Amino acid sequence: MEKIKAVALYSGGLDSTLAIKLIQNQGVDVLAVHFYTGFCITETKRRRGEKREDGSHYINPALKYAAKYGFPIEIVDISDGYIDVITNPKYGYGSNINPCIDCRIYMFKKAKDIMEEIGAQFVITGEVLGQRPMSQHLQAMKIIERDSGLEGVVLKPLSAKRLPPTIPEIKGWVDREKLEGIVGRSRKRQIQLAKELGIDEFESPGGGCCYLTDENYARKYKEVIRVENKITQDDLTLLTVGRHFRLPAGTKLIVSRNEGENNFLYGFRNRYHFFEPIGKGPVALAKPLNSYILPEEDIEIAINIIARYSKTENGKIDILYSTPEGEEMVMEGYEIEDNLIENWRV
Repeated sequence: MEKIKAVALYSGGLDSTLAIKLIQNQGVDVLAVHFYTGFCITETKRRRGEKREDGSHYINPALKYAAKYGFPIEIVDISDGYIDVITNPKYGYGSNINPCIDCRIYMFKKAKDIMEEIGAQFVITGEVLGQRPMSQHLQAMKIIERDSGLEGVVLKPLSAKRLPPTIPEIKGWVDREKLEGIVGRSRKRQIQLAKELGIDEFESPGGGCCYLTDENYARKYKEVIRVENKITQDDLTLLTVGRHFRLPAGTKLIVSRNEGENNFLYGFRNRYHFFEPIGKGPVALAKPLNSYILPEEDIEIAINIIARYSKTENGKIDILYSTPEGEEMVMEGYEIEDNLIENWRV
């Protein structure tokens, strides 16, 4: 008999870990796939080399728990093209700018490609019916499967008994009686099931790993759209980093907050106006509103804001300013008062 295979959408959280274990225990080969959209907070900070407040490095939970609980995993970067999911979601946004249904469709389509590539028969997820208000109710689940071309072959082991039988169940590839019937937001059954399956460590289910669900990110996104009437791939990426200011002449200024963000912003140095303290302090980039030329009034404010967050001597610091064309000059920045800074903070 042909070996049954499945592709699992794996976040690294408890639900998706349980889903994989339930299917593995039925003799199915499972490949866990962790999709990187560019908006996972933990993975983005890990890639930048940032550290937590306690000095520890960020760890991708999907990599950590796949290794701990013994199943193969692939991290697949699907960030190319994801801008269309964010800016033109067919099914709209959640409470911030999270296009959850469109995001799931996008991921499911990618999972379908992988399923076909490795000769797998179905896809599994850790979704729980009624757990998330936008994407985990029955109508949304049906839309996602239909629009992704996966109708009938998406198995949700944690809620299977409360959902119509899928092809894997009908064909006997998995035993429906060994699956779960969890509904709602309570975690009691998942915690109990974790003990039964020997899962003694798992990521906190608190959520909040997606920048698009983050209120601060959404506020900055909406501000760019309101002021600039458009948003670019660079904008979407840069909204995840630094302190953001909109200066009087319309310039967007982004000032780093730590070494990891410093290193990240360096990657944009040749594409934007760039500021770097000669000494210890944050770097910053600036994007003029309507031209390539940075207005003089905004340059002065920018270097003084950077001085505020730098280690200054007698309240001042030399700052190297470079243009995208490679011109450089050293300017003196003076610490600006916090109440003035707040006038421009996004």
